Amino acid sequence: MFVLPVCETLDIPAAPAQASSPISRTPGRRTGTGSAAISSPSTRAPSTRIPIVGFRRVSLLSMIAATGGPPVAESASTQDADTLERIRSRADRPVVVFPECTTSNGRALLRFAEVFGNVRLPVMRYKVFVIYDPPTTFAPTVSHSIASGFLNPLAHVFRLASSLAPLTVSIRLLAPSESPSSGSFLLSEFLTGGTYPDELAECCAALMAQIGRVKRVSLGWEDKVAFLKLYRGGK
Repeated sequence: MFVLPVCETLDIPAAPAQASSPISRTPGRRTGTGSAAISSPSTRAPSTRIPIVGFRRVSLLSMIAATGGPPVAESASTQDADTLERIRSRADRPVVVFPECTTSNGRALLRFAEVFGNVRLPVMRYKVFVIYDPPTTFAPTVSHSIASGFLNPLAHVFRLASSLAPLTVSIRLLAPSESPSSGSFLLSEFLTGGTYPDELAECCAALMAQIGRVKRVSLGWEDKVAFLKLYRGGK
């Protein structure tokens, strides 16, 4: 069973710039002129999180057509959206969830959205797996990072089919003893300091980064939406 996330809005507020911090160490030869502290350039902070209000059950073809896109904005057509726990309780088959709520270029793991809510750990009947192979010089990534405007993702499928280099897909399963469903699962191994509104999402992100051997970034689907609006608006 496939589900698509439904968010409150796709109007992403502008992210504030992070304050510059002075560099305490100045490498190289000192001039002896008493130069002031040099500030590092401002960096852009990640976009504000937009709440995921629910999920819609969709078919496999609808899920494929939505590949590379952001979550669906809440509207009159998404009134059938429901919580993930209610969908799981009524499901007679596995439920596939993509916590990033979009796709990347396969080089990093995006920030997970708060899709699981107040689920307490350990939690039963959850499995974590990764399908991941980064792009190379001669082979594109299997991940479809940006949705096309016509018959998505047909252009991406054609690009993969016409690749001269063989494409590989790795499915890496998590050991049952390390799963969030295991009774021996320890939160302290993954949640170190701070507060986490969605503990299961944070644990899954840490586990997927570990077994997929991929770095995590602080950017989420909101940053992708903001970037695409800026990119397409300037064309």
